[in-house]
Amino acid sequence: MPGEENYLEGKLLIAMPGIGDPRFERSVIYLCVHNPEGAMGLVLNKRVSNISFPNLLEQLSIEIKPGIEIARECRRLPVLMGGPVEIGRGFVLHSQDYFSDESTLPVSEDLGLTATMDILRAIARGDGPARALLALGYSGWTAGQLEAEIQSNGWLHCEADPDIIFDRDIDAKYTRALGKLGIDLSVLSGDAGHA
Repeated sequence: MPGEENYLEGKLLIAMPGIGDPRFERSVIYLCVHNPEGAMGLVLNKRVSNISFPNLLEQLSIEIKPGIEIARECRRLPVLMGGPVEIGRGFVLHSQDYFSDESTLPVSEDLGLTATMDILRAIARGDGPARALLALGYSGWTAGQLEAEIQSNGWLHCEADPDIIFDRDIDAKYTRALGKLGIDLSVLSGDAGHA
């Protein structure tokens, strides 16, 4: 069993070309949990195409507090496809300036994960975290599954960068994450090599 230092909680996963699962092609995932039981993360760079944050709030009967700045920020908050598991459930990855003892999972010194409607209400009131993203669904792996996918050249990993995580330019996240590793997308290959 790998040692504690081998777990990637709080890191970014970057899909390799040829990952073999179209749901994860060119994906960047923030790993919220990684331990002996498995892993859980949120895809950071795949938009949900048919819903905006204001539409979602309207469906949940949550009103955006009047105010130009609050309304503008709510309208700009992306709704992402966090992964193929529990796609009807929402998760907010956010800065730690918002924290609920009952519902926030601290995932790093700087980031928390909250999956209740209270955080959506706080965002709509202007009392939410300074930085946030909303994901529907999550990506999950059973014990040893993620390690096997990494071993078979499915994923790279790097340190998390809040500027990448919360970047509003969703399409640039993949290239920026690869850049953290010094990799140019034009020369990246999906072929594995082992010494």
